[in-house]
Amino acid sequence: MDINKQVIVIGAGFAGLASACVLAKAGYRVTILENNDQPGGRARVWEKDGFKFDMGPSWYWMPDVFENFFALFEKKPSDFYELKRLDPGYRVYYGKDDVLDVPANMGELEKLFDEIEPGSSAGLRKFLEQAAYKYKVGMGEYVFRPSHSITEFIDFNLIRKSMSMQLLTSMSSHVRQYFKNPKLIKLLEFPVLFLGATPQDTPAMYSMMNHADLALGTWYPMGGMNEIVKAMVAVAQSYGVEIKLNTEVTRIEVADGKAKAVETNNGSYTSDFVIAGADYQHTDQYLLDKANRNYTEKYWDKRIMSPSSLLFYIGTNKKVAGIKHHNLFFDEDFEMHAQEIYKNPQWPTKPLFYACCSSKTDAEAAPDGGENLFFLMPIAPDLTDDDATREKYFDIMLDRFEHITGQTIRDAIMVKRSYALKDFKADYHSFKGNAYGLANTLAQTAFFKPSMRAKHVKNMLYTGQLTVPGPGVPPALISGQIAAMEAIKMMEKL
Repeated sequence: MDINKQVIVIGAGFAGLASACVLAKAGYRVTILENNDQPGGRARVWEKDGFKFDMGPSWYWMPDVFENFFALFEKKPSDFYELKRLDPGYRVYYGKDDVLDVPANMGELEKLFDEIEPGSSAGLRKFLEQAAYKYKVGMGEYVFRPSHSITEFIDFNLIRKSMSMQLLTSMSSHVRQYFKNPKLIKLLEFPVLFLGATPQDTPAMYSMMNHADLALGTWYPMGGMNEIVKAMVAVAQSYGVEIKLNTEVTRIEVADGKAKAVETNNGSYTSDFVIAGADYQHTDQYLLDKANRNYTEKYWDKRIMSPSSLLFYIGTNKKVAGIKHHNLFFDEDFEMHAQEIYKNPQWPTKPLFYACCSSKTDAEAAPDGGENLFFLMPIAPDLTDDDATREKYFDIMLDRFEHITGQTIRDAIMVKRSYALKDFKADYHSFKGNAYGLANTLAQTAFFKPSMRAKHVKNMLYTGQLTVPGPGVPPALISGQIAAMEAIKMMEKL
């Protein structure tokens, strides 16, 4: 190993930070180039007038993935932040005075299912037993494969296990094998809403998300999700990683099939290896010359994307009664909203939405007597985005929030900021303004995803939510680790 080799990582999101940490620990010199004024990618933080908001991810699932990552550096999450399990994990509103709280205790959860659909606890046990198996196989034997080729999956034992992963069964039909009550069906289908397809088009393999949700639980790092970013930055810097903020990459210079330098608004950085953790499509189509791109414009236009989101960050000068930390408003037609995201893209007629109030758990997130609220409405990518449309849907969400929770909060709003498609494009060069990467359809899984390898650049790899293993914070952590391990192998041969 030549420890003098300089690795340039583009982007300080979870994948970029993870790859930088692993490479620096292995002895390489690593510099991260980050476009924004703080690390974290979509997990940045915004603060105003004493209110603190996680700008992106707000759900802490799959705690084992975080434990395994920090263990690589002989650390634990508790070395950096206090983790609290939420109980209930979240609240679902099906209408006014029609509320379901999802308990952390499995016995209480089974009792709840039986109350809603008599006898369904037996089905829940079978459903979650299968989900646990899929999680074990998926997280243990699938996700750490770089998926360069189908040959990685030609393994009799893995093929045998794949038969029970239900890759060809839809999530919709799988859930309905066990449950008939529409409330329970909505509850179990909700985790796939952000995977990029309707439950009818999402493989039942993704019931592993129900294991992550109902069995492993919903957690919260005190201080917010950005505490994970701070922890990763601390690990990276302890190994000498240099992070350059407000540094936008404008071009990757390639000569003789190798990335020689990365050009930015703040000068040029020489490179022995490049890991691109920025938006894949942007890097491929705008940072590389045409001859060095992996894909064509036509290829990208045919990709099926996960949703974007309309977000509002709201600070109130009074307490908001009744709600929990996480709140799902399922009082409208789940199917209609899904169709208007995936099948017939348009601003939704009667949207479902999510409201987070982390100040219910973390008093530091808002001034005394106030609350911080985070409203999220999933929408199709690449829609027309203007202020009038944003305000229309803010009123829709707030009207329903106030009606269902039986209180007025409009007169208490002290801080308000919206964030949607135009902002995702401006801040992250996000393809079509998507928020969650590629849709997790069967045709875009594993080796069908955009390749981690740069096909025409010998010393470059891609990482993050548009390549393997997929979108979400835990997958992004894993993606960064895979990219770093592959980079080490490749550098030994260069």
